[in-house]
Amino acid sequence: MAAHGRPALRDLFDESPTPHIAHPPRTHHRDFYVATDGSYRRGGGGLGAVVETRDGTRVARIAATDAPPDNNVAEYRALHLGLDVLAARAPPGSRVGVLVDHDELAGNVNAAVLAGKHPRYEPPRPFSVPPASANHWRGIRARLTGFAELRAARIDSDRNPAHPLANAPGRYGHVNREPDRCVLPEPPEPTPTEFPPPSRADRPSGHASD
Repeated sequence: MAAHGRPALRDLFDESPTPHIAHPPRTHHRDFYVATDGSYRRGGGGLGAVVETRDGTRVARIAATDAPPDNNVAEYRALHLGLDVLAARAPPGSRVGVLVDHDELAGNVNAAVLAGKHPRYEPPRPFSVPPASANHWRGIRARLTGFAELRAARIDSDRNPAHPLANAPGRYGHVNREPDRCVLPEPPEPTPTEFPPPSRADRPSGHASD
């Protein structure tokens, strides 16, 4: 189930914008969702990650202490960690929804996904990555290629299930002792490919007599 009483990651993803990539109704057919967050404080910070299947079954939670130089770098480190955790548990060909509360990171991830589909691997706009995050960005991009589909959504910090894990890793350290799980999602619900026009949809099932 979703962590800390927050909605399931699938619900958060479907309700949130995905920079640079259209958000069609079939996005709820992601197989896995990963929410990440990074925190920075003088003297230390933290990384948090939550992984769920589309039906809300928890796969993993991580709350790790860290010492990033700033908050931007912490966000990239957290996503790199979350994708590593997911990659170890997701079968090949998985569709993934990523949730972060960092606008630029979400935009960069989606731009990288689009660049991978471009004939010359060009993103729709130049990437803007903090220099201290260069290595983690390379790791993130390498992970992106390992999934069949991936899209990043931008959510508010106070709705991010990974936020408390990153901001109080000592308090939530017990989540790291949860047993490893490799949970496969339930098959997706069928989605109609066509919808009748309003005139047909509103038509009564019976026919009125003349």
